[in-house]
Amino acid sequence: MLDNKTDALPQHQPELPTRPQLPMPKSDQVYFAEEQKGWHGYVEWEKYPDKAKRAAEILSQHKFAGVPEFQLKPLSSTNPRLEGVRWKQYHAALGPTLENLPNESWDIVKEEKAEDMIHVLDFPYNGEPPRDRLVGTTLTRNEDHFVRNHGGIPVIDENEYCLDIGGMVNNPTRLTLKDLKNENLFPRQTAVVTIQCSGTRRIEQIQEYPGDGDELINAPWGEGAIGTARWTGVSLKKVLKHCGGLKEGAGHIEFMGVDTYFKKGQVYNYVVSVPWRKVRVHEVMLAWEMNGKPLPKIHGYPLRAVVFGYIGARSVKWLARITAIPHPSTAPVQKKEYLYYTPQAGKHNASYSSGFSIQDMPVASAIISPIDKAVIIHDGAIKMRGWAYSGGGHWPERVEVSGDGGSVWYETPYEKLSQKYFHAWRLWEIDLPVDAEGWLELVARCWDNALNTQPTYVRSTWNWDLHVTSSCHRIKVFSVNRSRPATAKRLKRLEQEGIDFHPVTKPLEIDLESDDEYETEMQRRGGREPEE
Repeated sequence: MLDNKTDALPQHQPELPTRPQLPMPKSDQVYFAEEQKGWHGYVEWEKYPDKAKRAAEILSQHKFAGVPEFQLKPLSSTNPRLEGVRWKQYHAALGPTLENLPNESWDIVKEEKAEDMIHVLDFPYNGEPPRDRLVGTTLTRNEDHFVRNHGGIPVIDENEYCLDIGGMVNNPTRLTLKDLKNENLFPRQTAVVTIQCSGTRRIEQIQEYPGDGDELINAPWGEGAIGTARWTGVSLKKVLKHCGGLKEGAGHIEFMGVDTYFKKGQVYNYVVSVPWRKVRVHEVMLAWEMNGKPLPKIHGYPLRAVVFGYIGARSVKWLARITAIPHPSTAPVQKKEYLYYTPQAGKHNASYSSGFSIQDMPVASAIISPIDKAVIIHDGAIKMRGWAYSGGGHWPERVEVSGDGGSVWYETPYEKLSQKYFHAWRLWEIDLPVDAEGWLELVARCWDNALNTQPTYVRSTWNWDLHVTSSCHRIKVFSVNRSRPATAKRLKRLEQEGIDFHPVTKPLEIDLESDDEYETEMQRRGGREPEE
């Protein structure tokens, strides 16, 4: 029997916190109009440097909320855990076109996500599902799939939607969603793909070795910043071929999403790139369907990129432009973020050029059940469940668990691993033999088909930006082995007395043994002191 503590994160659905007051532009002055009809929330910055410069000037005139400290002191147990005050203020400062996006985005969260989502960050919205449902099915329900957004959620009319494809293509083209869905032009592609945020399990790095503290970039994710769906769309390679193919020298494909993004006082649209070699092998899809349904607005409706096996940040939502370029994008998200630093890099010496770009996701796993600090009453075995994943076209081949911190490992039965996919996770389950009682450290690790496995400890993977917690997942549980006679006797008495065993830290309200039992045991043990 598992008798786990309730997940410490609150499960209620709160109202959106009140935005703090700050000096506002005049209410009758619209600084920045939306870019085109039917694209609500889309302000174009990349095409208009003068407009972006004006926005930066406006931002420079305001004093915004500071970065919250959530690493060197206890993280709030509220839900949302972090609010994103600065980002709400950025939007408010830029006038009526953007100021309501935080509220509108929260309405979409309430409409499209499960009521008991764990809201890691209110705005821009970051959320993960409750642990029990995360590994309930191989394909993650749309309403449970994690969300990592970088700005407000735009709402785009499918009938007004178009995608511009340009740069180093031979025939720059504008395509509607109807064009893309036309199977006479483009054969459809369907694939089961796991998307994982590089921040998955970041809370473990934060708790042991704090790092960069930006509330957006380094949100305190748990094990749920990962999800798997059956995506339907068209291979980007087919679309580029329709556009006449690439010109000589084109080596990377840049995506632009329409969400407004802020970085160190500057304003951008969300832009990243992937290498052409990734597109060439049909591992980049332009998707309009998620698990047999139209994309939810929060997941990029009407069209998004799905990049197989790569960090989730490359799977751009709300696509507006695709541009063939010679080198990786120099946009800030690609150039200045999602970088992996050496453990000796930090606030004192980190530079953009010293970190390498995170692309393929490494082999990783997580224990979903039991949860950390759970009290488990069992009969000699503890049931463990979780997920395992490896990016870059690899797949989990074996999952192993340990009940003693990593000395002795047990292989999960192959029949308890879910189906293999080239680009998706596998769910696993095992009844771990456990004789010991008291505090135990349970550990999980995955081996992929290329014999990659996970580093041993969090310290092995710590990096200043707190990305990719790929170390073996470790939790501590309190084992109560009912197959031991003394334990069974104690539990039976507590049940007869109507005394709850939980919490384990609460002192018992009864004597641990009677005087007669004490005397009998002392005689058997030879007393407290030696006789001679």
